[in-house]
Amino acid sequence: MLRRLASTLAWIAVLMVMVAGTASAANPHFLRADASGPNNAGNLSVSFKIAGLGDNETITVVASADATAVYACQNRGGNFPADPKKTEVSGPVSASGDFTSGKNGQVSGTLTLQPPSTNLNCPGGQRQVMLSVVYTNVAVSGGGDTESIPGTFSRTFITI
Repeated sequence: MLRRLASTLAWIAVLMVMVAGTASAANPHFLRADASGPNNAGNLSVSFKIAGLGDNETITVVASADATAVYACQNRGGNFPADPKKTEVSGPVSASGDFTSGKNGQVSGTLTLQPPSTNLNCPGGQRQVMLSVVYTNVAVSGGGDTESIPGTFSRTFITI
């Protein structure tokens, strides 16, 4: 009886070590994270590479930032009235996607952040245009890890 109990406890210990080894094997972490832009549409591209995943494991990655965009009304001739109708919109923006690792347990990808939108209502004969956009506090997260991307990413399209 004592021998059977000792054998059972030994098997339980082996199983616990195997489970603990499997659970600690996956350690998602960012190898790199960077941002580029904004592009002509005001979008910011956030690229990343994550390692420490298991083979063929799907992970949700989220890029986020604080963004400010300035919009104005422009007439058909490309000009702005002497007192243009303008608005500034600020707030958090984010983009997410699911990525699947290969046999090497790594994922590389790019997510696109878009500027905050506006409800600017332009008078007849005018259209809404983006004057500028700024992204700060850019970060990417996934698998329990977060990587901050330092810097301010901005672009001025039109100065009025």
